[in-house]
Amino acid sequence: MRKNILFVFQTGLIGLSNILSVNASSADTVTDSKITKPNLLIILADDAGYNDFGFMGSKEMETPNIDALSQAGVIFTDGHVAATVSSPSRACLITGRYGHRFGYECNLDGKNDGLSTDEKTLGDLFSAEGYRTAVIGKWHLGSLPEFHPNRRGFDLFYGMLAGGRQYFYDAKQDDKPGDVHNLQLNGVQQKFDGYLTDVFTDKAVEYIYESDQPFMLYLAYNAVHTPMQATQKDLNRFKGHPRQKLAAMTYALDRGVGQIVEALKKSGKFDNTVIFFLSDNGGAAINTSSNYPLKGWKGNKFEGGHRVPFFMVWNNHIPAGKKFTGLVSSLDIAATFADVANIKEPTDKRLDGVTLIPYVTKNTNKSPHKMLCWRKMDTRAIREGDYKLIITQGIDSVLYNIKEDPEEMNNLIQKKTKIYKRLKKDLSKWEKEVCVSPRWIETGWGNITNGIHKNLMNNTVKEAKDHYKRK
Repeated sequence: MRKNILFVFQTGLIGLSNILSVNASSADTVTDSKITKPNLLIILADDAGYNDFGFMGSKEMETPNIDALSQAGVIFTDGHVAATVSSPSRACLITGRYGHRFGYECNLDGKNDGLSTDEKTLGDLFSAEGYRTAVIGKWHLGSLPEFHPNRRGFDLFYGMLAGGRQYFYDAKQDDKPGDVHNLQLNGVQQKFDGYLTDVFTDKAVEYIYESDQPFMLYLAYNAVHTPMQATQKDLNRFKGHPRQKLAAMTYALDRGVGQIVEALKKSGKFDNTVIFFLSDNGGAAINTSSNYPLKGWKGNKFEGGHRVPFFMVWNNHIPAGKKFTGLVSSLDIAATFADVANIKEPTDKRLDGVTLIPYVTKNTNKSPHKMLCWRKMDTRAIREGDYKLIITQGIDSVLYNIKEDPEEMNNLIQKKTKIYKRLKKDLSKWEKEVCVSPRWIETGWGNITNGIHKNLMNNTVKEAKDHYKRK
């Protein structure tokens, strides 16, 4: 276990007192024998490619621990996140609601942007029910004091507020005192040794062992987000690999998941822990990830932007080694957690997801959702059954049969006009009923992403590497 050296700095009302209160509260816990509610664990990868895990078919990445864990539960072959970039995707995940309901449509653009304090998080929901709650890793939901995880229902925050950082300690850059990129523990800056993915894993393992009361842990690795950095040992393992750095970073992520599972089993908590594993969005254009065979990548509304590696494990409660083909969303995690913990969903902030328990425990592939929608700036999309419509205002519209054409290459608008009109009408209705105006937009991104969507719609490009070849 790595030893951390504290560097204290002021962050509003958050500070050393938080650490003391957390330590004090941990003494007032119940014994394992009294635990009846399950532990809840989200393991979130960052910018991971659809095809970059063994359980998703990759032959290039070594992910034995993640693959083994996936076989202990249910893999969602048609699983999606609710937004195609990091920050709004996390807002949807942590609230269980479309971020469009509260203006969270784009990545953070200014220092005052963040998750509305009117919204309830998983931390709020489960801390009120006696759960010990934690965020370990990347927050990316606002850096002002009112957005801090400790103010949003989480007892423990060990991570960085920003959307990314270097994987090694650097006092001259990300680890300057007060920088939003530095590692902190409940508002207190931390110096760390080693590789950040391993550091997050160590903290999560420690948290699992020391938690006697039921816990809700949101473990949000920043791997495999840029910068492309890995330990020399991991790089040496993949010497000559065509995607050496990504392979090494993915291997470190997999090593961490293996240690998490080992800690759950050795502490006797594995059978009583509900686990979700997924990526925050599709593989990114600049980290050499692969979304094969899907079209598109992070930031756009083609399948490669929002269809992600996604599975659920609850040992001895749901089937193992099963693939579920129904339409599943990251929005469903909050509702599923509320269901297994026997907690009533909020009535003032209705969840947009549904519990997945009835679907994964029965011999059915009936979809939990008849419809899923996405929107960011000029582009929006809707999926109903086998069909998907993508509209980029001022550019074009495309319609695909996802079941027959998962690579989204054959535009059916001229052949399926009735379906096109129905989906367009339903999408418009969703926007009117669910979406409010974005509280901010990503400055300077509109023309770039519209151009990307135009090329994808015209089949000029399919993967990120095609886009960069053209450039």
